[in-house]
Amino acid sequence: MIRTQPFGNTGHLSTATLFGAAAFFDVTQEEADRTLDLIQTYGVNHIDTAASYGDSELRLGPWIKHHRKEVFLATKTGERSYTKARNEIHRSLERLQTDRVDLLQLHCLIDPEEWEEAMGPGGALEAAIEARDQGLTRFIGVTGHDWNVAAMHMKSIERFDFDSVLLPLNIHMMANAAYRADFNKLYNTCRKRKIAFQTIKSIARGPWADQPKSRATWYQPLEAQEDIDMAVHYVLGHEGVFLNTAGDINLLPRILDAASRDEALPSGNKLNEFATAAELEDIFGS
Repeated sequence: MIRTQPFGNTGHLSTATLFGAAAFFDVTQEEADRTLDLIQTYGVNHIDTAASYGDSELRLGPWIKHHRKEVFLATKTGERSYTKARNEIHRSLERLQTDRVDLLQLHCLIDPEEWEEAMGPGGALEAAIEARDQGLTRFIGVTGHDWNVAAMHMKSIERFDFDSVLLPLNIHMMANAAYRADFNKLYNTCRKRKIAFQTIKSIARGPWADQPKSRATWYQPLEAQEDIDMAVHYVLGHEGVFLNTAGDINLLPRILDAASRDEALPSGNKLNEFATAAELEDIFGS
């Protein structure tokens, strides 16, 4: 089983490892059902999806219809205007076969111009607040990728009292001094304000480049169990951090196995040796 911890100020005890339902982008219903059975065996009680994750919401819907009270359910809207975001939120609820989610997130909000639109008058944030006022969601979060995400999330939580953030955390990115400084500033602020701190890209190894793509993840992931152990234990070694599982259902058993064996944060020497041996690379092409 995977340990639980407070999900920010929400009052929910979520498993430290959340199921990233991006893995349901292009799977059959049978594969989705089998995967949901698997996460239940590990006690995972928090599911994260998004309107833009292909068939994910559709694959979750039949299960959510019968198990809604058993999980903390999160989705995302990538729209930036009030009208488009409102419409997408209602579409997500229909696809998920529920009348509410627990967390609604503004998806991948890192571009400065898009940020101004989404956070300004007539923007997506207004649609999220309206959804909360109408009982369609209980909480509102913000997510993002790339090297500027921590700095943009600081800007977001200074503008609005978000309940959660989501951003990359892995050994390679934290070796970058600028990203590490921005990340730690955001992390410490979220800890003080009890904002839930979700992370992604934990088992990223590098870009696919010219290699044939053998996984559903858009980056090349770590494969060996011992490598996944190191990456997962690195993330979960940060107090209060949540790890969002990778976007490939066939890698999920290895990630859940690693997460169920809670271990201390690996030492700096071990991390450096691992990064070199695993040939970790930049997945964002910066």
